[in-house]
Amino acid sequence: MAEQLLSGVKVVECGNLVSAPYLGKLLADFGAEVIKVEAPEGDLSRQRGPFPGDTPHPEKSGLFLYLNTNKLGVTLNLREAKGQGLLHGLCAQADILVHNYHPKDMSSLGLEWERLQRLNPGLIVTTVSYFGCSGPYRDYNAYELTGTNAGGWAFISPGASDYPELPPLKAFGHQVDFQGGVHGGVATLAAYYHKCLTGEGQHVDVSIQECIAAILEMNFMHYSYGGRETSRLGRRSIFPWCMLDCQDGKIFVINVEEDQWQRLVELMGNPEWASLEIFKDRVTRGLNYDALFPFLQEWAANWKVADLYKAAQERRICFAPVNTMADLLTSAHLKTREFFTQISHQVAGTLTYPGAPFKVSEAGWAIHRPAPTLGQHNAEVYGRLGVSQAELKSLREQGVI
Repeated sequence: MAEQLLSGVKVVECGNLVSAPYLGKLLADFGAEVIKVEAPEGDLSRQRGPFPGDTPHPEKSGLFLYLNTNKLGVTLNLREAKGQGLLHGLCAQADILVHNYHPKDMSSLGLEWERLQRLNPGLIVTTVSYFGCSGPYRDYNAYELTGTNAGGWAFISPGASDYPELPPLKAFGHQVDFQGGVHGGVATLAAYYHKCLTGEGQHVDVSIQECIAAILEMNFMHYSYGGRETSRLGRRSIFPWCMLDCQDGKIFVINVEEDQWQRLVELMGNPEWASLEIFKDRVTRGLNYDALFPFLQEWAANWKVADLYKAAQERRICFAPVNTMADLLTSAHLKTREFFTQISHQVAGTLTYPGAPFKVSEAGWAIHRPAPTLGQHNAEVYGRLGVSQAELKSLREQGVI
């Protein structure tokens, strides 16, 4: 394989679902050798869709296939002493261990930081959990929905809601877990750089709650400086700031500066209603949202999204298409940047995947292998530890692998 930015870096990844696997994927797609350690029954993400043809299959989960490209895959029962022994053998040869097992389970699984540090003083151990490895919430059980609420994201979503009876909403999917993986990746690479300089390993403790709290934009400042608590409830005080329905989809508009509003009025053909006193500035337009919105909606309904977006862009009016998944998949821009990629898998077949969310000029992102089948590389990986074929068979029979 061609050299990549992280070629030669050896990583062991343990855990389930999204946060640790996405962190491992980021490293693997940049060239690190990542050994994915699954329980004998497999990563929980193998049970999550989407599945091709909507037929559940442990080797065809879209979530698993995406999160585990470029990895070697082994099975290992970490609740068995022999399983922990094999894991420690892998860690002794590794630069980085990544996992998202619960802090209260680390000791029983052989994953406690102090023990691993004695085994390999240069090892970086990155743990991703919802509340971190210290503090009064350390032992709490939590899931993605817990994380989005604990971090404060759901409290402010959806913004400017007129329906106080409806509960807060979380973003679709495992977004907070992906954030845990991204933040963990940055911290892990910083720790690896330090190791390159000093030879010293360390523990990187990632709290998903803190990852989310760190990206809440100005909401802490509103509270601490202005004494105001951000709320998802109530319409915006300035307007237009809304979504409009076009003939073939939705378009988002933020048009609150006066010069932008005047250009929008011109685009609309200078309708008589635009000169009404109740629409004289952005504050009065906000106060009279109920009267203004129907005019805007009636006008937008005559447009197609792409045509309206182009017309607005030509006049420096802030409109943006609300892209569907189909829009993204066929996007000319993403096609030009070669964002989507085709990957062939021995069981799932050839499918289209999201590619790299970044570009680097040299030795960057590449796909060398699809996600592993369950236990695909047991013989290869454990063979490096001196485990024979006969021993592998015995370990399989004992439920260790």
